[in-house]
Order: sequence, then C-alpha cells, then structure tokens
Amino acid sequence: MSSTKNATVPPPPPSSAGKLNGDPPLSDNERCSVEEVALVVPETDDPTLPVMTFRAWFLGLTSCTILIFLNTFFIYRTQPLTISAILMQIAVLPIGKFMAATLPKKNFKLFGRWGSFSLNPGPFNIKEHVIITVMANCGVSIGGGDAYSIGAITVMKAYYKQSVSFLCSLIIVLTTQILGYGWAGMLRRYLVDPVDMWWPTNLAQVSLFRALHEKEPKTRSLTRMQFFLVFMAASFAYYTFPGYLFPILTFFSWVCWAFPHNITAQQIGSGYRGLGVGAFTLDWAGISAYHGSPLVTPWSSILNVAVGFIMFIYIIVPLCYWKYNTFDAKKFPIFSNKLFTASGQQYDTTKILTPQFDLNIAAYEKYSKLYLSPLFALSIGSGFARFTATLTHVALFNGSDIWKQSRSAVKNVKMDIHAKLMKSYKQVPQWWFLVLLFGSIALSLMMCFVWKEDVQLPWWGMLFAFGLAFIVTLPIGVIQATTNQQPGYDIIAQFIIGYILPGKPIANLLFKIYGLTSTVHALSFLADLKLGHYMKIPPRCMYTAQLVGTLVAGTINLAVAWWMLGSIENICDVETLHPDSPWTCPKFKVTFDASVIWGLIGPQRLFGPGGLYRNLVWLFLIGALLPVPIWVLSKIFPDKKWIALINIPVISYGFAGMPPATPTNIASWLITGMIFNYFVFKYRKEWWKKYNYVLSASLDAGTAFMGVLLFFALQNEGKNLKWWGTDLDHCPLATCPTAPGIIVKGCPVF
Repeated sequence: MSSTKNATVPPPPPSSAGKLNGDPPLSDNERCSVEEVALVVPETDDPTLPVMTFRAWFLGLTSCTILIFLNTFFIYRTQPLTISAILMQIAVLPIGKFMAATLPKKNFKLFGRWGSFSLNPGPFNIKEHVIITVMANCGVSIGGGDAYSIGAITVMKAYYKQSVSFLCSLIIVLTTQILGYGWAGMLRRYLVDPVDMWWPTNLAQVSLFRALHEKEPKTRSLTRMQFFLVFMAASFAYYTFPGYLFPILTFFSWVCWAFPHNITAQQIGSGYRGLGVGAFTLDWAGISAYHGSPLVTPWSSILNVAVGFIMFIYIIVPLCYWKYNTFDAKKFPIFSNKLFTASGQQYDTTKILTPQFDLNIAAYEKYSKLYLSPLFALSIGSGFARFTATLTHVALFNGSDIWKQSRSAVKNVKMDIHAKLMKSYKQVPQWWFLVLLFGSIALSLMMCFVWKEDVQLPWWGMLFAFGLAFIVTLPIGVIQATTNQQPGYDIIAQFIIGYILPGKPIANLLFKIYGLTSTVHALSFLADLKLGHYMKIPPRCMYTAQLVGTLVAGTINLAVAWWMLGSIENICDVETLHPDSPWTCPKFKVTFDASVIWGLIGPQRLFGPGGLYRNLVWLFLIGALLPVPIWVLSKIFPDKKWIALINIPVISYGFAGMPPATPTNIASWLITGMIFNYFVFKYRKEWWKKYNYVLSASLDAGTAFMGVLLFFALQNEGKNLKWWGTDLDHCPLATCPTAPGIIVKGCPVF
C-alpha cells in the first residue's frame, strides 16, 4: 500500500463550486490521507450541474462505438494497438462545446406528461464529460487489452476451426461483462468507499479533466491545458518514427550489432526475443504496453516490480538456462511464446486433436510431449506463486478492514471529504446489481445445456468458475486499488479445470474467461466507479452509463470480430499468411497456446508426478508463505513503514505477462517510472503535482492519434517501408537453441 501523509492542498480554482461558500475550511481528518489524491483531486462539488444530458448520451455512445471498433480491429495485428479512452476524452470536448453553442435550448415533452428534456441545458460541463468517458471506457475494457472474451471466440473459430454460432458467442461476450458488473456492485463498499482504495490510474484522468475544464490563474509557466497540447503534439509527431519510419526504436538492441554471429550474445542482448540486457525502447507505446503508464504507478509499486524483474530476468532465468539446463532449456529459444516438440521444433497441435476437439492420446504419445521455452515455463510458475501470495497478503494486511466492513460497520469507517460529498446523492440499491449478476449466471448456465457440444463446459464447471471469481476478485482488487498492478490468475483457473476436465481445450478456455474475465471487468467497472467518486458523479448515473456502454460495446465487439474472422483469409494462421501480413494475432496465439497446455494436454501430464515441470507446483506453497514473515516484521517494527510496503504479489508481477511482454518493455517501464515518481516527485513536487498526470495523458493521446492515422493512411493501404530501420530487432540468432544436435531452420548447429 502506498506510503501516504497528510498533504496541504491548494485552494480550489475559481471555476470550482462545491463545498458551499461560507463552509469552514477542511480539517486534516476530512482531507484524503493519500497524498497523491490530496494533491490532484478537487475537494469541491456542484450538485446543480446536469449529467445525463442528450449531449452526454450522444457523444458517449458514439465514443464507445468508435473505440470498440478500433480496439477490436487493431488487436488482431502483429503489433496490437490499444486505443485508450483518452483519445475520445479529448476529441469530444470541442464537439460538446459546439453542441452547447448551437443546439436549441427549448424543452421537449417526453412521452406526454412523463417529463421533459432539453437538447441544450447549458454550457458543456465536466460531469457530462466524465459520463462520456465512462461509456468510452467500456470500448477499451471490453475490446482493448487482452480482450479475453473475443479471444476465446477467435481461438474457437480461427485455431480450432469450430463452427460456433453467433448467438452462443454473443451470450459468452455479454454474460462475462455483465457478470463482472454484478461483482463490482457487491464489492463497492470494500473497493470504492474506503479512502485507502485510491486507484492510482484514475488520477491521470482527473488531472486531464481539470486541465480541460478549469481556468487557471495566469502565471509565467504553462497552464496544464497548454502543457497537454504541447506534449500531445510532440508525442503525435514523434510516433511517426517508432510507428512507421524507424520501428527499430521500439527495440534498440545494440548488443546484437556488436555480436552478429554469436547466439548467446543475441539471446542476452535481444530486446524482442531475448533477455534485453542493454536494450531499450524509445517508444511510449512499448513502455506502457503491458503494465500501463509508469507515470501513474506509485513509486513503492515500481520498486517492488523492479525487485522481481531483476531477480527473475538477470538471476533465475540465466542460471536455469546456461548453468543447470533446467527443463531441457537449451533445446529451445530462451524467450518464446511458442510450444515445442522434444526435438526443438514448433508443436503442431492438429496432429493430436480428434474431430471433436479432444485430445487423441495415442497420437500424442506417438508425436511428442509438449515443451515450453524456459522463460515461458518459469513465468507460468511465477503465476502459481502470485496467486497464493495475493490471497495471503490481502488476508494479513487488509483482512481486519475487510472484516469490519463485512459486518456493516461502514458508518464507523473513516470518511474523507469525497465520501461526504457523495452522500448527498441517491445511492444505487444493491438489488440492481444482484439482478444483473443472477441474470447473467442463469443465461450462462442455459448456454451449457443448449450448446453443450460447442462449449464442452458442464453446468457445474460454470458454477465453479463463478465461485472462483467470487473468491479472488476482492483480494486482486485490493492490490490493484493500492498499487496499480493487477495480479492475474488465468493460469490458476486453467490449472484447476485442467485437472478436473483433462483433454477439453474449449471447456478450459471458457472456464478461464468466466472466472478471469468477469474479475477483470469487475475491476474495470470499480475503477470507473472510483473515478465517478472523485468527480462527484451521481451513482445512479454511473450505473446507467456503465450498463448501457457495456451492452453496446459487447455487441459491437463481437460483430466486428465476426466480420474479420469471416472476411480476412487465413487470419491468425502464421504459417499460411503472407509474410508481410499484419493479421498474425500474437495475443490470441498466447490464448490458444494456453488452451493447449492446460486444456488439451492438461496439467497432469506437464505438472503432475513424472511431468517435466512438476517442481514448479511447489511455488503455490512458497507464494502462500512469503508474505507471512513480512507481515510479522511489520508488526514487530511498526515504526519501520517501509516494511509494510514490501508486496510479494507485486514483486512477482515483475515477471508477469512474459511472453508476450518482453524484458525490454518492463525495464523501460521501470526506468521511466523511477525518473518521474521518485526523482521528480521528491525534488520537483510542484512540477509533479501540476504536470505529471497531464504528461501521461498527453503521451497516451498523441501516440493513439498518430497510431490510428498511420494505420488508415499508410499501413492499411500496403504502403510499408522496408529498410534497415524497419527491422524490429536485428537479432535473428536469439531464437536459436544451443543444445548439441538440435536442428532448426536458420540456426547454426552446435
């Protein structure tokens, strides 16, 4: 949990209304105890501002539609681009102001005597803007990132060549989202209301909203709006280099240039296919691709991630590969998300599948056991430790607070100024969320009976997935709300169901998305609820905006994916596609590989007695035990605040997501975060307070705008460059094995 102190907050700007004029100044008890929040979030509210206006509905649904289309479209590409809601957050501002200036102000009757509304209730305001952004966020959380739901549909259709129906697919996509919304409603009191659950990533959006709407007194320095525009333009112009003209800036691997014929040197120095020692990226998209913006992550979290990263990449992996040859490591590339045979060749899963998409055991025994690259195998093991460490850490460090709130002691929980201001609005009844939760559960169970052959997952397996999601969403949410890191448990979900239902890859895939995806979306919804909390949006308005945005985004998400899967020949099939084709689906390839590892072949053969990777299972126990001594020390030495900041789940997150994340992505993220959230925060706090989150937003926005422009103007037209600077890495030997006698095309034989 972030180290925090009471902070002196400057008075609200003249444009703010809220704590009414004449109210006494805030006491230290009323101010938020999280310093970063106190420095950024306004302590005021104007409850008279209209929220759910015609402008908000029109621009919100339009933004949601555009973002879900673009994010679904881009996620199938070799270099997937997630376009954040910041793009629409900026674009809708001039449109909203234009609508406020031109739309008629006349009141219109709605259904006779049932009420009236105005197309133009006054100036375009900050609360309308927040509601629009919340709807737009649905287009990011559902279509961007890992897009688990649509990833499952893609794997079923493109990799397993299954003829699943559109209606069944739509139920899968929508129920996983709505289920998450139900979990979010049940967990509001634990993850939104408490002061310490501060959701760091929201502060960038709060800063941007204030920069766009508040008038600042004239000073010699740039206003936040001027700063944002300058750096967005700079980011926009600069991204032409890593995005098109000079892509090598994404993975600058100079070690490979010095040793062009040395496999080991290239394995060590490759930023794209190796350990990335000495490599770096000058591409903001590469820095923020997997752990989000480092500028919005607390320094304590960055430090924890750094410890795990250094320990894993620079100590554990080299020892396992070069010294001990763990898991026959030298037969394979040191870093790869591919699956391999015993002879080091790429694994052909079609040779071990039955027509019903089950495992053909005789064919498997005849063909080859499954092998993983060493870094991939160890990354899976780290997931075992991360899961149990998360449960133990939250139970020890946050268990008492959770227990108090579980006993309805919320009235006695400390309330800061933001919680007090939100008390003036009608709250959302719990049954509103429960209707969505139980409705999506019922629809999911019905699917298990109607499309039994397609989904492979029995009804009791679906209920098991719901139970797992219910158990883990709260502890993972605590970690994310305080550190900005989200420990995943996809490996655990697939591990468990793989033991229960071996040889059923589709069942394994669906168990994962109903367990994991509902959690991921619950956390996304909770983050938006906290944004609404900071910006003083009426809770019922947030409920409506999120629900409608989810239904619209989920439907369009599937429609776009369905169209692409049906119209792009050989999409996701790397062996059949043209070498220059951008439709290689790297994120979904990892999803497919996971379904093979955990569902088709099953954890029993890989991690059970006699399995090559059986010793990794001990990491479950190790992960559960590691937080205990840290908690004990924090109680013995309560004055040593730094001890409680040691966070084992976040340390293990230092090697999460690899592959497809690369060590260079993570190392560059760490360095950038250290510069801004340690040195700048410590030595230039006034600059940090005014500009840090605005800088993060401007870099995101400029990169996103140019990424979209480059694709539609050049790359989609086939106007790609081909020269030395467009090769991502220049480390062709990094993918070669080093074991004697292993023959791989393009590699020298030891």
